[in-house]
Amino acid sequence: MFLIRGLVSARTWLAFIHHVVGFALGIASFVIVVTGFAVGLATTPLALVGLPVIGLAVRFSSALACAERARFALLGSELPRWPADPRRGYWWKIVPTMSMMQSRATWGEVGYALLRLPASLAAFTLTVVVWSVGVVGLTLPLYAGELPGGGPSINGHLLRGGTAALALSGVLGLVLLLAAPPLTRGLASADTALARWLLSPPRGAQLQERVTQLEVSRERVVDAAEAERRRIERDLHDGAQQRLVAVAMELGRAKAKFADDVDAAAALVDQAHTEAKAALVELRELVRGVHPPVLTDRGLDAALSGLAARCPVPVALQVDVPVRPRSAVEAVAYFTVAEALTNIAKHSRATRVSVVVEGGPGPAGTLNIVISDDGIGGADPAGSGLSGLADRIGGVDGVLHVESPPGGPTIISAVLPCG
Repeated sequence: MFLIRGLVSARTWLAFIHHVVGFALGIASFVIVVTGFAVGLATTPLALVGLPVIGLAVRFSSALACAERARFALLGSELPRWPADPRRGYWWKIVPTMSMMQSRATWGEVGYALLRLPASLAAFTLTVVVWSVGVVGLTLPLYAGELPGGGPSINGHLLRGGTAALALSGVLGLVLLLAAPPLTRGLASADTALARWLLSPPRGAQLQERVTQLEVSRERVVDAAEAERRRIERDLHDGAQQRLVAVAMELGRAKAKFADDVDAAAALVDQAHTEAKAALVELRELVRGVHPPVLTDRGLDAALSGLAARCPVPVALQVDVPVRPRSAVEAVAYFTVAEALTNIAKHSRATRVSVVVEGGPGPAGTLNIVISDDGIGGADPAGSGLSGLADRIGGVDGVLHVESPPGGPTIISAVLPCG
């Protein structure tokens, strides 16, 4: 039953189509790359005329690699990409740099473009031959007697063997037909291994890239925490601390006047009471900017609704988070929206704001945040506000994108991993 199921499996026929497409791509890539390098190397001594031709061949190899990554993704095989490096630069947009020509990634792409044809030719030939011979052998007993001469012939030699030969042909055809699906999928797996070997970095490079990412992420978290600490100290010193000092002074003056001027003392106590309430409001706002209690108790929807209600610009809020993410991601999401709304209220001159927060369930899901306004635009991603926001988002391996052309609109989007 398993073997028969393979004949109609979508994976089998997807692999078959993969071999056919790979053969066509192999012919094109082999001809273009071989021709490009041959012409380029032959004409390079003539005032370096051939360098742009070599650059075009290298560009084609890179484009083929991108197309192949997408094609292998359809088979369920993700090919890791090389980490970003300076090899991608071109002089005058066409001549490859020395660092590019010395890169293993470049020659891996060029080598893949050259090996694509022989690899696909072997896979395509084996696949087509096995499927074709299997179908012919299985169905031969049905029409052998109707063939010219009364039987099949090879190079003019009539094959005769009677019923036993036809039965053997059917059995062999059935065996080949049942073997064709696993062979087709196995060749696709071998093709994937070849592509991964040439187009993907070795495991050591992937590990080094991840270590580098974690080091950068750690530095950004430390920087963001230090910036937040300085902000809290500044807000406490300039706001609540000054008001509390004023309260203490008013109460001291009131204490001195209680003995001889009760009315003046009562007025000073009233002023101290007002200052104490203002200090309490500032402390509440400070705590809300760090991590509001409503976020812990009721989640993003309630916390962001409070932000939208306090924003002086009308906010259209849409929150769809079926599963609460971990607390660190929730805090970063809240801070992202809070910082964005603050900047919009101060600088954008916007008349309306849209905030959309959507979350995918599961450990592999992401929390997607999109904040847009109809203001004057011109937000600078390198500015202190947005760069600090990017650092905090990068601390949880998230990504921040800012689109703010002069004249608007401004769109700030963030993707935070929930796992």
